Amino acid sequence: MLDIAEELNRWVGQGRDFAVATVVAVGGSAPRQPGAALAVDADGTAIGSVSGGCVEGAVYELCRQALKDGETVLERFGYSDEDAFAVGLTCGGVIDILVTPVRAADPARPVIAATLAAAARGEAAALARIVAGPAGLAGRALLVRPDGSYDGSYGSYDGSYGSYEGSYGSYDGGYGTHPELDRTVAAEARALLDAGRTGTLEIGARGARCGAPVTVLVESSVPPPRMIVFGAIDFAAALVRVGKFLGYHVTVCDARPVFATRTRFPEADEIVVEWPHTYLERTGTDGRTVLCVLTHDAKFDVPLLKVALRLPVAYVGAMGSRRTHLDRARRLREVGLTERELGRLRSPIGLDLGARTPEETALSIAAEIVATRHGGTGTTLTGGHTPIHHEPTTRARIDSVA
Repeated sequence: MLDIAEELNRWVGQGRDFAVATVVAVGGSAPRQPGAALAVDADGTAIGSVSGGCVEGAVYELCRQALKDGETVLERFGYSDEDAFAVGLTCGGVIDILVTPVRAADPARPVIAATLAAAARGEAAALARIVAGPAGLAGRALLVRPDGSYDGSYGSYDGSYGSYEGSYGSYDGGYGTHPELDRTVAAEARALLDAGRTGTLEIGARGARCGAPVTVLVESSVPPPRMIVFGAIDFAAALVRVGKFLGYHVTVCDARPVFATRTRFPEADEIVVEWPHTYLERTGTDGRTVLCVLTHDAKFDVPLLKVALRLPVAYVGAMGSRRTHLDRARRLREVGLTERELGRLRSPIGLDLGARTPEETALSIAAEIVATRHGGTGTTLTGGHTPIHHEPTTRARIDSVA
């Protein structure tokens, strides 16, 4: 649900009751990935999407029902062989969808509200919700922060009947508490948050990897990944626009103040006038950062790439002809880069699309970034038999909410 956190945070601030349907797991050629959400408020207003249209109507009704009865439900949707127009995914995929009511009296609302607020502020946060497990626990949530601290508590199954005593009060669900489950999930969720990933966990109800199973959906909300474009040229202006479209926080860096201006790059988040390698040495990067070197000048490229190719970033690409690339590689070897480090360099930058204009070249670069991120090949899908979606996901085997 964190993909629609900004709007949901407004709903919480307005005191609205709502239900959220969240994609928990997918199989086959499903249109949306885990974490995609559709929310419906008490007036019937809907935001978001879980399937690109295939099952939205049915999921909308599940949300309306959850608001009425206060029950968390898990529903599986798949392709209908008998009638392709029946409720199902005509693309042939399967999706598991968790529907959770978020009403004023619901115990998980404070944690969900706090997570939505953090995500809306652009802060890193993870929401870990129980999808399936012992009765009475489905929908309960933890807010997990980057430092591993967390708010909320699940309680857990201990094989006997008693009462739950946690941060939300008590209920007669017949289960005792095991703080170890909270700690284990928080640690696992922190790891997913560090990677900026959303996924499911299978954990024993006592917090171990054995015992009565609990399935937890961890949704990560992290600040936008960075795209740093070096070289304030016309191709950079087009790449900035594409980078923003893809959701990157885009910085343009060039040592020449006459070119690195807000007038030339109105859509950039930041414009830095500084020698590229000096800026890269002092600025923050992570495993999602992409670096696009368009300077096309050895005095900028070589010191910059010497730094860039030794950083744990997602992508490093450099513009230039094949002859320029060979000369650049020679110079980089001379300043000490290894063959392994040089092997990380995407040069000439971009996929072979036959691009000529700055806009087409930007598309070529963006296509290579996306392919690198998800393990794509860049080849045409027509006539192929390989999976369309390459990003590895493990579909949880969930058939019901106990």
